[in-house]
Amino acid sequence: MTVQSLPRALAGSAPHAQLPLRIEIVPTEGILPKVATTVPQGSTIAVTCLPHHGIERTAEASARLAALGYRVVPHLAARSIGQRSQLARALRGFEAAGITEVFAVGGDAAQAAGPYANSLELMEDIAELAGGQFAIGVAGYPEGHPDHSGIDLLDALLAKQHLAANIVTQMCFSASAISAYVALLRSEGIHLPVWAGVPGRVPRARLLELAARIGVGPSLKFISRKGPLARRLLTGGSYSSEQLIGELSAARAGLAGVHLFTFNNLDLPQFDLAERGL
Repeated sequence: MTVQSLPRALAGSAPHAQLPLRIEIVPTEGILPKVATTVPQGSTIAVTCLPHHGIERTAEASARLAALGYRVVPHLAARSIGQRSQLARALRGFEAAGITEVFAVGGDAAQAAGPYANSLELMEDIAELAGGQFAIGVAGYPEGHPDHSGIDLLDALLAKQHLAANIVTQMCFSASAISAYVALLRSEGIHLPVWAGVPGRVPRARLLELAARIGVGPSLKFISRKGPLARRLLTGGSYSSEQLIGELSAARAGLAGVHLFTFNNLDLPQFDLAERGL
């Protein structure tokens, strides 16, 4: 899809009840020019932080995207930050670039490189260093986490709620699972806006690899089958989330919007990329 075709999709061809859409990219070589020619300016783009990249690459890509006219949400992985001064330097760079939101996560590194073992410790320092200048997003897990119990995950969200601005869920493939998760959060007293994390167009083999690594639960089981659901959701050997996004938009379920994990495939669904002030 080209930048010429996207504005037509944004002009109102989708149902009026559609959810806002944010996208996530990995700051690999060559992705920024691809974004600039594919994604309309003003769209919100989250930039991941991978252990082998470190936060510097995330910070650099985020500043460049902000200069191109995008609303940018850099990821800060707690266990990838070596020193408090490194965090302070990144936050100063974000402020200079006009960035107002970050996403705090523990990260995939096996060992902490510095003073932050988890996202709560990181969030506390972000709030102290920046004086509340940045909205902070946190992760949610509709289908659990391979290393933590459901009770531990809820307790962690309750502990972070006073510092958090929103929740972005782990990748999920079921509208009903996401709706049930939002209902659970509300029943437990967690009232943060929730963005439903769904995958973009991803090859089947890549999905299976990701599922094994991050612990995606029952909603992905269709991918290993050969029944009608798998045939309907897999096109040319790749999964597309357009049906799932449609189901979420129809259900609403108290969601703020959809957070699309693109894996740098910017063949985006025909849905609104504007946040509409959310």
